[in-house]
Amino acid sequence: MNAPLLEVHQLRKRFGGVVATDGVDLQVHTGELQALIGPNGAGKTTLVAQLAGQLAPDSGRIVFDGADITAWSAHRRARHGLARSFQITRLFRSFTVLEHLALALQAAAGASWGAWTPLSREGALWQRASAQLPALGLHERAHAPIDTLSHGQRRALEVGMALAAQPRLVLLDEPMAGMGPDESARMEALIAKLARRTTVLLIEHDVDAVFRLAQRVSVLVGGRIIASASPEAVRRDPLVIAAYLGQE
Repeated sequence: MNAPLLEVHQLRKRFGGVVATDGVDLQVHTGELQALIGPNGAGKTTLVAQLAGQLAPDSGRIVFDGADITAWSAHRRARHGLARSFQITRLFRSFTVLEHLALALQAAAGASWGAWTPLSREGALWQRASAQLPALGLHERAHAPIDTLSHGQRRALEVGMALAAQPRLVLLDEPMAGMGPDESARMEALIAKLARRTTVLLIEHDVDAVFRLAQRVSVLVGGRIIASASPEAVRRDPLVIAAYLGQE
C-alpha cells in the first residue's frame, strides 16, 4: 500500500454536550478510494468539515502530504491540493454549466489572467472548461442554466468544480444523496473514473455503491472509527453489523 497522503490523529470536536468527533484516527493512502460510512448523526460531515478547513477541531492533528494543516484555512488547504464537494449543492442559479467550470478554473489559478478582462474573453479558460464536460456527462448541457439541470447533473457539476484545481485528494460528501437509481449509477461511474485520476475519500449512505467502489471502508459510529478495512472485512465485522449494517 502507498504511503498515507492524509493522516488524522485523535481529532476531537464538541458542540456543547455533544461530542461530534471523539478521538478520530484515520489514514487515507495515495491512490486509493476510501469510503467513510456511518449512521445519521455519526459525525461524518463534521469530520469532513474539519478535514477541509471549514471547522476547527478542539484538539488533534491533521497531516496532509507531509504538512501539519490543522490550523490552515480552507483556501490554503485547497491550494495545497485538498478539495471537497458539499452535501448540499452550492451553485449560482443564473450561471450556466460552462460558466461554473470556468469560474472554478479561474479560482484555482488564483486570479484572472487579465484583471480587467471579462470572463467571456478568456479563450484559454473556456477551452479548458469545455474539455471537462464529456467526463462529467455534461457536454450537451454546456450552456444550460443551472435551473434546467437535474439533481444528478448538478452534483456531477459540483464534482467537476472540485476537480478544477487538480487536487491530490478529493473529499466527496454524499454525492449520491437524493438521487434515483439511474442518476446514482451515473454518479457511481463518475466516481470510479475520478478515482483513476486522484485519491478519494467518499462519504456516502449508499452502502452497496460504497462496497462496489472502495478499496477500503472506515466506519464512524458515535464520533469514533470502529473499523477500517477492506469492504469484505467490514461486511463481516461484528461491531459494524451490530452498530450500523444490521443483522444479516
